[in-house]
Amino acid sequence: MGKDMVRIALFVMVPLLVSAQTPQPSEAGVLYIRGKESYAQKAYNRAITEFTEALMLNPGYIEALNGRGSAYGNIGDYDRAIADFTEALRIDPAYGAAFYNRGAAYSKKGDYDRAVADYTEAIGLNPAYIAALNGRGVAYNHKGSYDQAITEFTEALRINPKFAPALTNRGTAYRHKGDYDRAAADYTGALRLDPGSADAFYGRGLVYTHKGDYDRAIANYQEAIRLNPGFAGAFINRGFAYIHKGDYDRAIADYTEALRLNPAYALITNNLGEEYRFKRAYDRNIAEYQEVLRLAPMYAAAFYNRGLVYFNKKDYDQAIADYTEALRLNPSYIAALNNRGLAYRHKGGYDNAIADYDRALRLDPEFTDGFNNRGYVYYMKGDYDRAIADYDRALRLDPAHPYAKGNRQLASDAKRAART
Repeated sequence: MGKDMVRIALFVMVPLLVSAQTPQPSEAGVLYIRGKESYAQKAYNRAITEFTEALMLNPGYIEALNGRGSAYGNIGDYDRAIADFTEALRIDPAYGAAFYNRGAAYSKKGDYDRAVADYTEAIGLNPAYIAALNGRGVAYNHKGSYDQAITEFTEALRINPKFAPALTNRGTAYRHKGDYDRAAADYTGALRLDPGSADAFYGRGLVYTHKGDYDRAIANYQEAIRLNPGFAGAFINRGFAYIHKGDYDRAIADYTEALRLNPAYALITNNLGEEYRFKRAYDRNIAEYQEVLRLAPMYAAAFYNRGLVYFNKKDYDQAIADYTEALRLNPSYIAALNNRGLAYRHKGGYDNAIADYDRALRLDPEFTDGFNNRGYVYYMKGDYDRAIADYDRALRLDPAHPYAKGNRQLASDAKRAART
Protein backbone atom coordinates (compact mmCIF):
# COMPACT_ATOMS: atom_id res chain seq x y z
CA MET A 1 0.00 0.00 0.00
CA GLY A 2 2.34 2.58 -1.13
CA LYS A 3 5.79 3.67 0.12
CA ASP A 4 6.27 2.95 3.81
CA MET A 5 9.99 2.94 4.56
CA VAL A 6 10.86 5.23 7.45
CA ARG A 7 12.89 8.37 6.88
CA ILE A 8 16.51 8.95 7.74
CA ALA A 9 17.75 12.24 9.12
CA LEU A 10 19.00 14.67 6.49
CA PHE A 11 21.52 16.24 6.86
CA VAL A 12 24.32 16.54 9.49
CA MET A 13 25.82 19.98 9.99
CA VAL A 14 29.23 20.32 11.65
CA PRO A 15 29.51 23.26 14.07
CA LEU A 16 32.15 25.96 13.86
CA LEU A 17 33.18 26.58 17.46
CA VAL A 18 33.82 30.19 18.48
CA SER A 19 34.70 31.33 21.99
CA ALA A 20 36.34 34.25 23.75
CA GLN A 21 39.60 32.25 23.87
CA THR A 22 39.76 31.64 20.11
CA PRO A 23 40.31 34.15 17.29
CA GLN A 24 37.19 35.66 15.76
CA PRO A 25 36.12 33.93 12.54
CA SER A 26 37.32 35.14 9.19
CA GLU A 27 34.95 36.79 6.72
CA ALA A 28 34.36 33.34 5.23
CA GLY A 29 33.67 32.04 8.74
CA VAL A 30 31.10 34.76 9.35
CA LEU A 31 29.33 33.84 6.11
CA TYR A 32 29.41 30.19 7.17
CA ILE A 33 27.81 31.06 10.51
CA ARG A 34 25.09 33.02 8.70
CA GLY A 35 24.53 30.03 6.44
CA LYS A 36 24.16 27.79 9.50
CA GLU A 37 21.62 30.19 11.00
CA SER A 38 19.62 30.26 7.76
CA TYR A 39 19.83 26.47 7.59
CA ALA A 40 18.51 26.17 11.16
CA GLN A 41 15.56 28.37 10.11
CA LYS A 42 14.98 26.05 7.11
CA ALA A 43 15.73 28.95 4.76
CA TYR A 44 17.75 26.58 2.60
CA ASN A 45 18.06 28.74 -0.51
CA ARG A 46 19.41 31.63 1.54
CA ALA A 47 21.78 29.22 3.28
CA ILE A 48 23.03 28.01 -0.12
CA THR A 49 23.80 31.61 -1.10
CA GLU A 50 25.70 32.26 2.13
CA PHE A 51 27.68 29.02 1.98
CA THR A 52 28.52 29.78 -1.66
CA GLU A 53 29.82 33.25 -0.69
CA ALA A 54 31.98 31.63 2.00
CA LEU A 55 33.36 29.19 -0.58
CA MET A 56 34.16 32.01 -2.99
CA LEU A 57 36.45 33.41 -0.29
CA ASN A 58 37.78 30.00 0.77
CA PRO A 59 37.27 27.25 -1.87
CA GLY A 60 38.66 24.58 0.47
CA TYR A 61 36.23 25.32 3.32
CA ILE A 62 34.93 21.78 3.85
CA GLU A 63 32.38 22.74 6.51
CA ALA A 64 30.82 25.20 4.02
CA LEU A 65 30.82 22.48 1.33
CA ASN A 66 29.10 20.13 3.78
CA GLY A 67 26.64 22.85 4.77
CA ARG A 68 25.79 23.74 1.18
CA GLY A 69 25.44 20.06 0.29
CA SER A 70 23.09 19.61 3.24
CA ALA A 71 20.99 22.57 2.12
CA TYR A 72 20.84 21.22 -1.44
CA GLY A 73 19.75 17.87 0.00
CA ASN A 74 16.91 19.48 1.90
CA ILE A 75 15.52 21.12 -1.25
CA GLY A 76 15.76 17.83 -3.15
CA ASP A 77 18.73 18.77 -5.36
CA TYR A 78 20.59 15.54 -4.60
CA ASP A 79 23.02 15.71 -7.50
CA ARG A 80 24.43 19.07 -6.37
CA ALA A 81 24.43 17.81 -2.78
CA ILE A 82 26.47 14.76 -3.81
CA ALA A 83 28.89 16.98 -5.76
CA ASP A 84 29.53 19.11 -2.65
CA PHE A 85 30.02 16.13 -0.34
CA THR A 86 32.35 14.54 -2.90
CA GLU A 87 34.45 17.70 -3.08
CA ALA A 88 34.62 17.83 0.71
CA LEU A 89 35.87 14.23 0.72
CA ARG A 90 38.45 15.00 -1.96
CA ILE A 91 39.86 17.62 0.40
CA ASP A 92 39.54 15.45 3.53
CA PRO A 93 38.99 11.71 2.88
CA ALA A 94 38.41 11.16 6.61
CA TYR A 95 35.48 13.59 6.88
CA GLY A 96 32.83 11.23 8.29
CA ALA A 97 29.92 13.69 8.13
CA ALA A 98 30.36 14.03 4.36
CA PHE A 99 30.28 10.24 3.94
CA TYR A 100 27.10 10.11 6.02
CA ASN A 101 25.46 12.96 4.13
CA ARG A 102 26.43 11.62 0.73
CA GLY A 103 25.00 8.25 1.76
CA ALA A 104 21.77 9.97 2.76
CA ALA A 105 21.60 11.74 -0.62
CA TYR A 106 22.21 8.49 -2.50
CA SER A 107 19.48 6.85 -0.40
CA LYS A 108 17.06 9.64 -1.32
CA LYS A 109 17.92 9.05 -5.00
CA GLY A 110 17.20 5.33 -4.58
CA ASP A 111 20.85 4.34 -5.15
CA TYR A 112 21.00 2.09 -2.10
CA ASP A 113 24.22 0.28 -2.97
CA ARG A 114 26.17 3.55 -3.03
CA ALA A 115 24.34 4.65 0.11
CA VAL A 116 25.45 1.48 1.92
CA ALA A 117 29.04 2.03 0.73
CA ASP A 118 29.12 5.59 2.08
CA TYR A 119 27.50 4.69 5.39
CA THR A 120 30.06 1.89 5.71
CA GLU A 121 32.89 4.40 5.23
CA ALA A 122 31.39 6.67 7.90
CA ILE A 123 31.05 3.73 10.31
CA GLY A 124 34.64 2.67 9.56
CA LEU A 125 35.79 6.11 10.71
CA ASN A 126 33.50 5.98 13.77
CA PRO A 127 32.06 2.57 14.74
CA ALA A 128 29.64 4.27 17.17
CA TYR A 129 28.16 6.52 14.44
CA ILE A 130 24.51 5.75 15.29
CA ALA A 131 22.98 7.85 12.51
CA ALA A 132 25.12 6.03 9.93
CA LEU A 133 24.16 2.62 11.36
CA ASN A 134 20.51 3.66 11.17
CA GLY A 135 20.94 5.01 7.63
CA ARG A 136 22.65 1.82 6.47
CA GLY A 137 19.80 -0.18 8.01
CA VAL A 138 17.23 1.91 6.13
CA ALA A 139 19.13 1.32 2.88
CA TYR A 140 19.12 -2.44 3.58
CA ASN A 141 15.37 -2.22 4.24
CA HIS A 142 14.88 -0.64 0.82
CA LYS A 143 17.03 -3.37 -0.76
CA GLY A 144 14.86 -6.04 0.90
CA SER A 145 17.79 -7.24 3.05
CA TYR A 146 15.72 -7.23 6.21
CA ASP A 147 17.97 -9.42 8.36
CA GLN A 148 20.95 -7.15 7.64
CA ALA A 149 18.77 -4.13 8.40
CA ILE A 150 17.75 -5.62 11.75
CA THR A 151 21.41 -6.18 12.61
CA GLU A 152 22.17 -2.50 11.92
CA PHE A 153 19.28 -1.16 13.97
CA THR A 154 20.04 -3.55 16.83
CA GLU A 155 23.66 -2.34 16.92
CA ALA A 156 22.51 1.28 16.97
CA LEU A 157 20.21 0.45 19.89
CA ARG A 158 23.02 -1.35 21.72
CA ILE A 159 25.00 1.88 21.57
CA ASN A 160 21.99 4.04 22.48
CA PRO A 161 18.87 2.17 23.69
CA LYS A 162 16.89 5.43 23.54
CA PHE A 163 17.46 6.06 19.84
CA ALA A 164 13.80 5.93 18.77
CA PRO A 165 14.34 6.05 14.96
CA ALA A 166 16.22 2.73 15.08
CA LEU A 167 13.30 1.11 16.92
CA THR A 168 10.84 2.46 14.35
CA ASN A 169 12.99 1.29 11.45
CA ARG A 170 13.64 -2.13 13.00
CA GLY A 171 9.86 -2.44 13.39
CA THR A 172 9.57 -1.82 9.66
CA ALA A 173 12.09 -4.57 8.91
CA TYR A 174 10.24 -7.04 11.16
CA ARG A 175 6.95 -6.04 9.50
CA HIS A 176 8.33 -6.75 6.04
CA LYS A 177 9.49 -10.16 7.30
CA GLY A 178 5.93 -10.84 8.50
CA ASP A 179 6.97 -10.85 12.18
CA TYR A 180 4.11 -8.58 13.20
CA ASP A 181 4.36 -9.08 16.94
CA ARG A 182 8.01 -7.97 17.07
CA ALA A 183 7.20 -5.12 14.69
CA ALA A 184 4.38 -3.90 16.94
CA ALA A 185 6.64 -4.15 20.00
CA ASP A 186 9.31 -2.01 18.31
CA TYR A 187 6.83 0.61 17.12
CA THR A 188 5.34 0.77 20.62
CA GLY A 189 8.82 1.09 22.15
CA ALA A 190 9.63 3.91 19.73
CA LEU A 191 6.43 5.71 20.73
CA ARG A 192 7.32 5.45 24.41
CA LEU A 193 10.57 7.24 23.60
CA ASP A 194 9.05 9.64 21.07
CA PRO A 195 5.26 10.03 21.30
CA GLY A 196 5.40 12.48 18.41
CA SER A 197 6.63 9.99 15.81
CA ALA A 198 4.10 9.90 12.97
CA ASP A 199 6.20 7.17 11.30
CA ALA A 200 5.89 4.87 14.33
CA PHE A 201 2.11 5.33 14.51
CA TYR A 202 1.88 4.69 10.76
CA GLY A 203 4.02 1.57 10.96
CA ARG A 204 2.00 0.19 13.86
CA GLY A 205 -1.16 0.94 11.87
CA LEU A 206 0.20 -1.18 9.01
CA VAL A 207 0.88 -4.01 11.46
CA TYR A 208 -2.70 -3.92 12.72
CA THR A 209 -3.94 -3.82 9.11
CA HIS A 210 -1.96 -6.98 8.35
CA LYS A 211 -3.39 -8.61 11.47
CA GLY A 212 -6.93 -7.66 10.42
CA ASP A 213 -7.47 -5.38 13.45
CA TYR A 214 -8.86 -2.48 11.42
CA ASP A 215 -10.13 -0.44 14.37
CA ARG A 216 -6.67 -0.26 15.92
CA ALA A 217 -5.16 0.36 12.50
CA ILE A 218 -7.47 3.32 11.96
CA ALA A 219 -6.66 4.71 15.41
CA ASN A 220 -2.93 4.59 14.61
CA TYR A 221 -3.32 6.17 11.17
CA GLN A 222 -5.42 8.86 12.87
CA GLU A 223 -2.53 9.71 15.18
CA ALA A 224 -0.06 9.74 12.28
CA ILE A 225 -2.32 12.20 10.43
CA ARG A 226 -2.76 14.35 13.54
CA LEU A 227 1.02 14.63 13.86
CA ASN A 228 1.60 15.02 10.12
CA PRO A 229 -1.51 16.27 8.25
CA GLY A 230 0.33 15.89 4.94
CA PHE A 231 1.03 12.16 5.40
CA ALA A 232 -0.57 10.80 2.21
CA GLY A 233 0.35 7.19 3.01
CA ALA A 234 -1.61 7.34 6.26
CA PHE A 235 -4.70 8.56 4.39
CA ILE A 236 -4.31 5.79 1.80
CA ASN A 237 -4.00 3.04 4.36
CA ARG A 238 -6.72 4.40 6.61
CA GLY A 239 -8.94 4.36 3.53
CA PHE A 240 -7.94 0.75 2.95
CA ALA A 241 -8.93 -0.11 6.54
CA TYR A 242 -12.28 1.64 6.07
CA ILE A 243 -12.87 -0.52 2.97
CA HIS A 244 -12.54 -3.64 5.09
CA LYS A 245 -15.03 -2.23 7.57
CA GLY A 246 -17.47 -1.51 4.73
CA ASP A 247 -17.31 2.26 5.37
CA TYR A 248 -16.93 3.31 1.74
CA ASP A 249 -17.80 6.98 2.28
CA ARG A 250 -14.89 7.43 4.68
CA ALA A 251 -12.63 5.42 2.40
CA ILE A 252 -13.51 7.74 -0.50
CA ALA A 253 -12.85 10.79 1.68
CA ASP A 254 -9.40 9.47 2.64
CA TYR A 255 -8.42 8.56 -0.92
CA THR A 256 -9.61 11.97 -2.09
CA GLU A 257 -7.44 13.72 0.50
CA ALA A 258 -4.44 11.55 -0.40
CA LEU A 259 -4.94 12.49 -4.05
CA ARG A 260 -5.12 16.18 -3.11
CA LEU A 261 -1.83 15.83 -1.27
CA ASN A 262 -0.22 13.98 -4.19
CA PRO A 263 -2.08 14.56 -7.48
CA ALA A 264 0.28 12.31 -9.42
CA TYR A 265 -0.48 9.24 -7.30
CA ALA A 266 -2.48 7.21 -9.82
CA LEU A 267 -2.91 4.23 -7.48
CA ILE A 268 -4.90 6.41 -5.07
CA THR A 269 -7.27 7.43 -7.83
CA ASN A 270 -7.59 3.82 -8.88
CA ASN A 271 -8.55 2.86 -5.33
CA LEU A 272 -10.96 5.78 -5.19
CA GLY A 273 -12.58 4.51 -8.37
CA GLU A 274 -12.89 1.09 -6.74
CA GLU A 275 -14.85 2.56 -3.85
CA TYR A 276 -17.27 4.34 -6.17
CA ARG A 277 -17.76 1.00 -7.92
CA PHE A 278 -18.75 -0.60 -4.62
CA LYS A 279 -21.23 2.25 -4.13
CA ARG A 280 -22.48 1.80 -7.73
CA ALA A 281 -21.71 5.44 -8.51
CA TYR A 282 -20.69 4.36 -11.97
CA ASP A 283 -20.42 7.71 -13.76
CA ARG A 284 -18.29 9.16 -10.97
CA ASN A 285 -16.34 5.92 -11.01
CA ILE A 286 -15.57 6.24 -14.72
CA ALA A 287 -14.47 9.85 -14.24
CA GLU A 288 -11.99 8.75 -11.59
CA TYR A 289 -10.49 6.11 -13.89
CA GLN A 290 -10.26 8.73 -16.65
CA GLU A 291 -8.10 10.77 -14.26
CA VAL A 292 -5.96 7.72 -13.48
CA LEU A 293 -5.33 7.18 -17.18
CA ARG A 294 -4.53 10.84 -17.73
CA LEU A 295 -1.86 10.58 -15.02
CA ALA A 296 -0.69 7.07 -15.94
CA PRO A 297 -1.74 6.10 -19.48
CA MET A 298 0.17 2.79 -19.27
CA TYR A 299 -1.58 1.64 -16.09
CA ALA A 300 -3.25 -1.62 -17.16
CA ALA A 301 -5.18 -2.03 -13.88
CA ALA A 302 -7.06 1.22 -14.51
CA PHE A 303 -8.27 -0.04 -17.90
CA TYR A 304 -9.25 -3.31 -16.25
CA ASN A 305 -11.17 -1.60 -13.46
CA ARG A 306 -12.91 0.79 -15.83
CA GLY A 307 -13.88 -2.29 -17.83
CA LEU A 308 -15.51 -3.69 -14.68
CA VAL A 309 -17.56 -0.52 -14.34
CA TYR A 310 -18.71 -0.66 -17.96
CA PHE A 311 -19.53 -4.35 -17.48
CA ASN A 312 -21.67 -3.50 -14.45
CA LYS A 313 -23.40 -0.84 -16.55
CA LYS A 314 -24.03 -3.61 -19.15
CA ASP A 315 -22.01 -1.62 -21.69
CA TYR A 316 -20.23 -4.73 -22.92
CA ASP A 317 -18.60 -3.14 -25.99
CA GLN A 318 -16.85 -0.51 -23.85
CA ALA A 319 -15.92 -3.19 -21.30
CA ILE A 320 -14.36 -5.31 -24.05
CA ALA A 321 -12.45 -2.27 -25.36
CA ASP A 322 -10.98 -1.57 -21.91
CA TYR A 323 -10.09 -5.20 -21.22
CA THR A 324 -8.42 -5.34 -24.65
CA GLU A 325 -6.33 -2.26 -23.82
CA ALA A 326 -5.35 -3.77 -20.46
CA LEU A 327 -4.21 -6.90 -22.34
CA ARG A 328 -2.25 -4.85 -24.84
CA LEU A 329 -0.31 -3.39 -21.92
CA ASN A 330 -0.10 -6.71 -20.06
CA PRO A 331 -0.65 -9.76 -22.31
CA SER A 332 -0.56 -12.10 -19.27
CA TYR A 333 -3.39 -10.31 -17.45
CA ILE A 334 -5.51 -13.39 -16.69
CA ALA A 335 -8.29 -11.45 -14.92
CA ALA A 336 -8.72 -9.25 -18.01
CA LEU A 337 -8.95 -12.36 -20.24
CA ASN A 338 -11.51 -13.91 -17.90
CA ASN A 339 -13.66 -10.79 -17.75
CA ARG A 340 -13.42 -10.10 -21.47
CA GLY A 341 -14.65 -13.66 -21.94
CA LEU A 342 -17.62 -12.86 -19.68
CA ALA A 343 -18.40 -9.73 -21.70
CA TYR A 344 -18.21 -11.68 -24.98
CA ARG A 345 -20.52 -14.32 -23.50
CA HIS A 346 -23.10 -11.69 -22.56
CA LYS A 347 -22.97 -10.40 -26.15
CA GLY A 348 -23.40 -13.92 -27.51
CA GLY A 349 -19.83 -14.03 -28.83
CA TYR A 350 -19.23 -17.56 -27.59
CA ASP A 351 -16.26 -18.41 -29.81
CA ASN A 352 -14.43 -15.23 -28.76
CA ALA A 353 -15.19 -16.05 -25.13
CA ILE A 354 -13.81 -19.58 -25.49
CA ALA A 355 -10.67 -18.18 -27.14
CA ASP A 356 -10.10 -15.91 -24.13
CA TYR A 357 -10.59 -18.74 -21.64
CA ASP A 358 -8.26 -20.97 -23.71
CA ARG A 359 -5.58 -18.29 -23.52
CA ALA A 360 -6.11 -17.76 -19.78
CA LEU A 361 -5.81 -21.49 -19.13
CA ARG A 362 -2.61 -21.71 -21.15
CA LEU A 363 -1.20 -19.03 -18.86
CA ASP A 364 -2.51 -20.78 -15.73
CA PRO A 365 -3.56 -24.43 -16.15
CA GLU A 366 -4.98 -24.37 -12.60
CA PHE A 367 -7.26 -21.36 -13.17
CA THR A 368 -10.43 -22.88 -11.71
CA ASP A 369 -12.76 -20.04 -12.72
CA GLY A 370 -11.44 -20.31 -16.25
CA PHE A 371 -12.61 -23.94 -16.48
CA ASN A 372 -15.96 -23.08 -14.90
CA ASN A 373 -16.56 -20.10 -17.18
CA ARG A 374 -15.47 -21.91 -20.33
CA GLY A 375 -17.72 -24.79 -19.32
CA TYR A 376 -20.66 -22.40 -19.10
CA VAL A 377 -19.99 -21.10 -22.62
CA TYR A 378 -19.87 -24.66 -23.94
CA TYR A 379 -23.17 -25.25 -22.13
CA MET A 380 -24.67 -22.18 -23.84
CA LYS A 381 -23.46 -23.53 -27.20
CA GLY A 382 -25.09 -26.89 -26.46
CA ASP A 383 -21.75 -28.71 -26.30
CA TYR A 384 -22.62 -30.51 -23.07
CA ASP A 385 -19.77 -33.04 -23.10
CA ARG A 386 -17.12 -30.31 -23.21
CA ALA A 387 -19.05 -28.33 -20.60
CA ILE A 388 -19.13 -31.33 -18.23
CA ALA A 389 -15.42 -31.99 -18.84
CA ASP A 390 -14.57 -28.41 -17.88
CA TYR A 391 -16.73 -28.52 -14.76
CA ASP A 392 -15.06 -31.80 -13.77
CA ARG A 393 -11.63 -30.18 -14.08
CA ALA A 394 -12.78 -27.18 -12.04
CA LEU A 395 -14.07 -29.49 -9.30
CA ARG A 396 -10.86 -31.51 -9.23
CA LEU A 397 -8.99 -28.28 -8.59
CA ASP A 398 -11.55 -26.93 -6.11
CA PRO A 399 -14.16 -29.42 -4.85
CA ALA A 400 -15.89 -26.54 -3.01
CA HIS A 401 -16.13 -24.24 -6.04
CA PRO A 402 -19.31 -22.18 -5.53
CA TYR A 403 -20.65 -22.62 -9.09
CA ALA A 404 -19.02 -25.59 -10.82
CA LYS A 405 -21.08 -28.30 -9.11
CA GLY A 406 -24.40 -26.64 -9.87
CA ASN A 407 -23.35 -25.82 -13.41
CA ARG A 408 -22.27 -29.40 -13.99
CA GLN A 409 -25.72 -30.59 -12.90
CA LEU A 410 -27.34 -28.15 -15.37
CA ALA A 411 -25.16 -29.49 -18.20
CA SER A 412 -25.88 -33.13 -17.24
CA ASP A 413 -29.62 -32.46 -17.11
CA ALA A 414 -29.51 -30.70 -20.47
CA LYS A 415 -27.56 -33.60 -21.99
CA ARG A 416 -30.15 -36.13 -20.75
CA ALA A 417 -32.98 -33.93 -22.00
CA ALA A 418 -31.36 -33.69 -25.43
CA ARG A 419 -31.34 -37.48 -25.73
CA THR A 420 -35.05 -37.90 -25.09
